[in-house]
Amino acid sequence: MNDYLTPGVAVLLLLLVAGVSWTLFMRRRQARRSRSLQTLLDLADRLETDLKTCRSGLQQAHAVMSLNPDLPAASEQEARHAIDGGLRALLQQRLWIRDQSAQASQQELNEAADSMRSTRDRLQPLLQALTQAQRDLNSAMREHIRRESDT
Repeated sequence: MNDYLTPGVAVLLLLLVAGVSWTLFMRRRQARRSRSLQTLLDLADRLETDLKTCRSGLQQAHAVMSLNPDLPAASEQEARHAIDGGLRALLQQRLWIRDQSAQASQQELNEAADSMRSTRDRLQPLLQALTQAQRDLNSAMREHIRRESDT
């Protein structure tokens, strides 16, 4: 009887270890997917904020520079179209997240996050340049107003 009990206990322990290992593996995998999805959503929010900040800054700059702010200049239209295109692309990405992320592979989630990071990285210098240009434009306008009030 003892001859059958030892292999049976060994097999039972082996199955128990395998089950616990599989459970831990699946939990880690699910935690990694959850982190990836949260990162993806956070990146989408940040990119949307960046694009809206860029749109607002461009609108302000063009309004100050334009003789008639009610009639947008051609460059303003081009900038608006570019930003609107970026927002549409972001909406497509959000729809993909909503509709496809549950069955997407980890690699696909990582690639989507990398793509958003890359877009934000390319947008950051433009936002910084826009902020600096806005500061310079505001300073020039203040100087112009000061000169006109002195005369």
